[in-house]
Amino acid sequence: MNSIGIIGLGIIGEVWANNYAAAGRLAGSWNRTAKPDAPAWKESPEAVAAAADVVQIVVADPAAVESVLTRIIPKLGPGKVVVQSSTIDGASSAKFEQLVAATGARYLAAPFTGSKPAAEQKQTVFYLGGDRGLIAELEPLLSLISAKRFVIGTNEQACTLKLAMNLNIAAQIQGLSEALMSCRWVGISDDVFFNALSQNVSYSGVAKLKEPKLRAADFAPQFSVKHLHKDLRLMSASAGCADLPLLDTLREALKTAEARGMGDEDVSAIIKLLEQG
Repeated sequence: MNSIGIIGLGIIGEVWANNYAAAGRLAGSWNRTAKPDAPAWKESPEAVAAAADVVQIVVADPAAVESVLTRIIPKLGPGKVVVQSSTIDGASSAKFEQLVAATGARYLAAPFTGSKPAAEQKQTVFYLGGDRGLIAELEPLLSLISAKRFVIGTNEQACTLKLAMNLNIAAQIQGLSEALMSCRWVGISDDVFFNALSQNVSYSGVAKLKEPKLRAADFAPQFSVKHLHKDLRLMSASAGCADLPLLDTLREALKTAEARGMGDEDVSAIIKLLEQG
């Protein structure tokens, strides 16, 4: 598998396209909103699928994935592979695998973790679900944009694990925001708060990543409110998750943030709900 195409040039997809291009492996890229300056830009997803051995999809939600697949299926067949890296639910992934397999092409669920800075540093982590032989074949390509590739099990399991990771991220961001605001309200400086946190057992990668954004009230998106909200909606519909109390609370906070115009801002903007009351 010598070439890959990227469909979806959002915060992460555009970085991946640039990294694949730098490695000489990008056959095409496409985005619903035209980005003709993107590397190996094609005028349609069909053109990307025709040009590439592997088509990697990284779009917003299950509906967007289905829309892409509907268009590219006529260009798929034996020898082609679809790598589905959008954050979606397991049931949708199983449905999409069947659609791809019916053409003779192969399908791999490859959701990932890592925001824009991680993608830029090629530190993305993939959760791979599906055929082990196909995973081995794709290793040289995926290693060009990632630091680690976990083999999970089925494609449905890989998708569920990704949603679980995002639930944990949402919980940490909410807790970090509430802890920081409780200190600000009594006059404790951000310097004191974050210095103390750095020596506390609760310090995490999320805290390290979001500290500069919270200090500067910089809510340019690394991972947007609307996308995390979507992920938690999908999690609520997953097996056994309908009545998870913290999940429900976090969904409501993100719903409120999106309703107040924060949908395109970074998830750290959730702190503004506490500031606004």
